[in-house]
Amino acid sequence: MLQDKGAEDAKPIISYLKSKGISAIGAAGFCWGEVKVPIAVLGAEFDKISPPELVKQFKDAASPEVDIRVKIFDGCAHGWTVRYDVEDAAVVKRAEEAHQDLLDWFNKYVK
Repeated sequence: MLQDKGAEDAKPIISYLKSKGISAIGAAGFCWGEVKVPIAVLGAEFDKISPPELVKQFKDAASPEVDIRVKIFDGCAHGWTVRYDVEDAAVVKRAEEAHQDLLDWFNKYVK
């Protein structure tokens, strides 16, 4: 089944990381099913691909015991964390805030 393919593909990577003494990893990606692990979803106010209404549904999809954080960044469009105008101080500030949020999440959950 397609849903099992990612886990199978990851096995050699996990084995390699374990052989190097790595005991915890984090991942950024997409979820197409019930959320069962801690998750942070950082969305953009003006995102036609993943609009705020859709992003907010992650909270509904999560199991009650899952720590989930959904944050929408005002004034931002899709891709604002990696494709932004470095001359626009307000946009840079929001991108840096999102980067810090992601780092904080990894520091909290990947030990």
